[in-house]
Amino acid sequence: MLTFRQRIQESINNEILQKALDANTERRLKGRALALESLPDWRERRQRAHTIRADVVEHLDDYLAQFIAKNEENGVIIHRAKDAAEAIRTVINIAKQNSTKSVIRNTLIAKSKSMVSEEIELNHALEKENIDVIETDLGEYIVQLRHERPSHIITPAAHLTRAQVAQLFHEKLGIPYTEDIPTLTATARKVLRKVFLTADIGLSGVNFGVAETGAVCILTNEGNGRMVTTVPPVHIALMGMERLVPNLDDLALMLSLLPRSATGQKLTVYTQLLHKPLPSTTLRTSQQRHLIILDNGRSRLRDSSLKESLYCIRCGACLNACPVFRELSGHAYIGKDNSIAPYPGPIGSVISPGFFGDNYVQLAQASSLCGACKEVCPVDIDLPKLLTRVRAGAASNNQLSINNGAGLSSLSKIFMRIYSRIATHPRLFAVSQKFAALGTYLISPTSEMFRIPAFTGWGYSKDFPRFAAKPFRSRVNSKLVDGRLVDGKLVNWSTDQTPNLPIPNVPIPNLPIPNSPLQQFTQELTALSGYVVSTNNPTQAVIELLKSRGLNTIHLEPNTLDESLLQKADIVFTRDPDPALKAGVTKAICGLADTGSVLIVNGNGNPLHASLLPEIHIAILAKSKILPSLSDAMYLIKDTRAAVFITGPSRTADIEMTLTIGVHGPKEIHVFVVDE
Repeated sequence: MLTFRQRIQESINNEILQKALDANTERRLKGRALALESLPDWRERRQRAHTIRADVVEHLDDYLAQFIAKNEENGVIIHRAKDAAEAIRTVINIAKQNSTKSVIRNTLIAKSKSMVSEEIELNHALEKENIDVIETDLGEYIVQLRHERPSHIITPAAHLTRAQVAQLFHEKLGIPYTEDIPTLTATARKVLRKVFLTADIGLSGVNFGVAETGAVCILTNEGNGRMVTTVPPVHIALMGMERLVPNLDDLALMLSLLPRSATGQKLTVYTQLLHKPLPSTTLRTSQQRHLIILDNGRSRLRDSSLKESLYCIRCGACLNACPVFRELSGHAYIGKDNSIAPYPGPIGSVISPGFFGDNYVQLAQASSLCGACKEVCPVDIDLPKLLTRVRAGAASNNQLSINNGAGLSSLSKIFMRIYSRIATHPRLFAVSQKFAALGTYLISPTSEMFRIPAFTGWGYSKDFPRFAAKPFRSRVNSKLVDGRLVDGKLVNWSTDQTPNLPIPNVPIPNLPIPNSPLQQFTQELTALSGYVVSTNNPTQAVIELLKSRGLNTIHLEPNTLDESLLQKADIVFTRDPDPALKAGVTKAICGLADTGSVLIVNGNGNPLHASLLPEIHIAILAKSKILPSLSDAMYLIKDTRAAVFITGPSRTADIEMTLTIGVHGPKEIHVFVVDE
């Protein structure tokens, strides 16, 4: 059994792992930086987001009561789970109540990515009950086939190369060995499509719950989140109790920050908002929806000095920015019992010991406290402060107790105690600086750096700058009491003479003149591999597109096209979901200029299925309905049963961060804009 430090060394020495991690980190950081360029006020937004999350955590009981009441009013079945065992029992009971009567197979659950399910080890528990559970996110599916935990909150298979995935699919799925990523993705699409269509239950996580309306918001890029919430007759949503926002306006703010921080997107491909269970279709009976709200240590964490960690919106940005995580991957973050922490990286090093106690407290030592995690956090969590609290032994009202200095070697603990004693006595500290300077000179007389050996517990060796021969304290005027140095001169702030400091000359950026809403919408969607066509005759434009693809049967939402013209063109249409159809046509309630998104809502003709199951999605959008941004469209979904903002065709980058278009949702999206 490897220790934490041995696992770290193993990860650092693994050349294949280092190659995979470098590719993931570089592209994530670049993507985030580019996405934030389109949001010049992102720092102000994150301060607002911090305030909202703080308010929710502070008044969590009130917001939960409001959220639960609205969901019960919407026909959703609510379950409260105080711990992992209770949440697991709830899922098992729902599965047994809705089990298939067939003797051919076990009850089948199609599962979308959920970190809470990893937290409670749900899959393992279900398998013990002979309940088949299949991960449908491509990265999660890959690690499930390997019998591993995810190594990253956002990119579960970030630790693997394409060659490893190719070998896995060759061995497990029986396909010829190939490293072609589109082929590997298409294979997963084919296998998992059968799972979606035959599953008894769909299970998902929850990104946000909206207290005001009871909406459950789920974000995915591949389309698997939409599949598990739309196709099976039963949907189970598993949610951490803190994942709430007060209203839809606050949700819009969070959605302007989360995708940019997580994947470098302005908006995820599918931003779902679910209010009520869906009506029956030809694929299933009327839907039953269960919402499991999990505590599992959150109440205890909320009452501790680590409660700010509950503000986290699970974007994974701190993992990508952390210089330690970037060298290790999530599998190196192990507890004393050698179990892999469900949440790795800077945020995981706080909430893992916060949720599960002393077993994971050593993770807080795997941090340089450089502050990069705080800088990129979209809700401005002070992670370095929280990490130092875990190291010091965070405790509040005896509700959360962590041993002081856990995770350090015995020699390191002795050194830290000595240092603490010296640092609290100024004269003793000054003397120690002189001895330190002499000591480091003797260790490294010809170099500006000296190396701390591995036996001290500080890593496996670390280079540090040599101590200055003359400490800073002795170089500054000893009479400096109230003053500060300004441009090399001593200034006394206690007098009325305020120094004239120069005003920095900050150039005002030349912002581009905004395009028309249609131009901006077209640019954004085209950049995402979508197609936009302006037309005065959408029916004829659709007919021409279908004929060019050799298609004559479509899923059509009512009152969208001129159906008599379709019939004259020998185009057959249906209102019922049919997975065999290649094209679906829906109305777009609105478009979003700044992201290239279209809004589709549930209604007659099953438009949510028409925009999901076929390989080609065609949306008809009125030019006058193109709105500036997501916040301007939120009121349109308030009274809907279910709605989704669609931003381009389905996509994934779960294999070596290589973008691949067309996963579980449509491979193409065509928007015909009509000037009314």
